[in-house]
Amino acid sequence: MLLGQSIFQSVLSRLKEEEKDDEETSPEATEYRIRGLGAGFITPDGRPEATGADAGTYFDYLADWPAREQDVGIPDTEASTTAEIPQPPPEPPVMPAHLERLTEREIAEDLGLSAKDNEAMLAEKRRQFAKLNHPDRVEPHFRDNATVRMKTANLLIDRAISSLHWR
Repeated sequence: MLLGQSIFQSVLSRLKEEEKDDEETSPEATEYRIRGLGAGFITPDGRPEATGADAGTYFDYLADWPAREQDVGIPDTEASTTAEIPQPPPEPPVMPAHLERLTEREIAEDLGLSAKDNEAMLAEKRRQFAKLNHPDRVEPHFRDNATVRMKTANLLIDRAISSLHWR
């Protein structure tokens, strides 16, 4: 504590004194300060403001900038030539072979379930199966098959886990 005040109180009082000093100074004394770039020195249509802002250097480099159709109304030759060429329709995706295996027996084979599996091993098998078969990870055309596979795999793994507790 300095003179009956805490350090925090002394800092606050010093800041208040500095604010009073700043208010008392004339505006001419503070003209050297940069207050920040306001709304900009270029108007939205790209011309210098009427206030006399010197933007000559800015406009000197604009001539080197490549003209685009939306900027100056000149058609872009690359864009117009590629738009005229008809593109072939994209080929439909091919369904992976494992998504066609939908029976319980086939899915159990894919899971590799055995009587020796413990709960941790079954959980790992579920994660590995989901990496390949989860509906969010396959093409939209194949989500129905992936959903059937995931439901069946979850059912088989849940049965295996419940059988562990009843042994």
